Amino acid sequence: MQRALTRGAKLAAGFRAQCQASTPVAFARLFASDADLKKTPLYDFHVENGGKMVPFAGWSMPIQYKDSIIDSTLHCRSAASLFDVSHMCGVTLRGPNAGLVVGDIQGLAPGTGTLSVLTNERGGIIDDTVITKVADDEIYMVLNAGCRDKDLAHLRARLEGAEGVTLEVLDDRALLALQGPEAAAVLQALVAPDLARVGFGQFLKTDILGADCYVTRTGYTGEDGFEISVPNAAALDLAKKLVADERVRLCGLGARDALRLEAGLCLYGNDLDEDVTPIEAGLTWTIGKRRREAWDFLGGDVLRQQLADGPGRRRVGFVSAGPPARGHSELATPEGEVVGEVTSGAFSPCLKKNVAMGYVKKGFGKAGTELKVSIRGKTYDATVTKMPFVPTKYYKLP
Repeated sequence: MQRALTRGAKLAAGFRAQCQASTPVAFARLFASDADLKKTPLYDFHVENGGKMVPFAGWSMPIQYKDSIIDSTLHCRSAASLFDVSHMCGVTLRGPNAGLVVGDIQGLAPGTGTLSVLTNERGGIIDDTVITKVADDEIYMVLNAGCRDKDLAHLRARLEGAEGVTLEVLDDRALLALQGPEAAAVLQALVAPDLARVGFGQFLKTDILGADCYVTRTGYTGEDGFEISVPNAAALDLAKKLVADERVRLCGLGARDALRLEAGLCLYGNDLDEDVTPIEAGLTWTIGKRRREAWDFLGGDVLRQQLADGPGRRRVGFVSAGPPARGHSELATPEGEVVGEVTSGAFSPCLKKNVAMGYVKKGFGKAGTELKVSIRGKTYDATVTKMPFVPTKYYKLP
């Protein structure tokens, strides 16, 4: 047990170190003085339940609770965990010209959604977002907390002059993520709709404990689960009701980071930024078929050419020896040629070994490629491997 706690402490320290290893601009965006930090509607609830609060993206957020990060990660994989992700920015767009991302949102059926990205004129990723087509003239997006200001400025600039289009920022709503193999059974006890008929990426509006909630079958862990947008005034009652179920534990940012890395999911500011394109990031699939025919979005011409030529670098996963790799660690061939850089890395609680992702030059991304990773002046063996590291368990309709 002591060994697990020690590793948990190292993971917590590693989470902060990974953020601090980002560029100075990213670091400033992620961290602020305590006086400047925002608090979610569940802040007091976190503290009362032993949450260790840390600054993240301008908010005071729980990195872990009384259990270790390793135990918390494993619990999410085996039962159900509740994450407060109210720092994320929910947005509703209404109107006929609400398609602003690379995905083919017009082609989605109402009540379905997908991961997509906002791009700049160079094809770089301004942000990644889960976007849902609520109705033919309404979409719902969840933006990363650290990207909120620039995303909203980008959206408003793109919508300027568009007739009949409105943008609403949902600051009156909290966002909770219930994740894990028991998540559906736990939530089903609180909602009338049959969740067995709600597949991964699908959306519905429903009453939960008397509150008007938006429920999307999605998450950031690789497990089955739901993100629940709930009015601020009802968030505490819902959180209490969920954790009253013996299958559910509160879970913090430390385990959330380990879970998303095991699932091969990107963290904006580490694995994605405005100098990385969706093609380099392995997110070409987010560019809808219709959009690939027209390339009628910001940066489309650049991405069309890059897709034709092939990217000069690509995001890969790898396992490594020694201490866990951290952001900006160099990746080199056994002969010493630097071919890439780590963007995220940690000890995997589920696999009991180091996992990481990063970008390597063309020709060095094939699974099985042997590399060296530099960590604090020493080099260690690394091997490119397929992602996800831990198989995902998203719910698909029978």
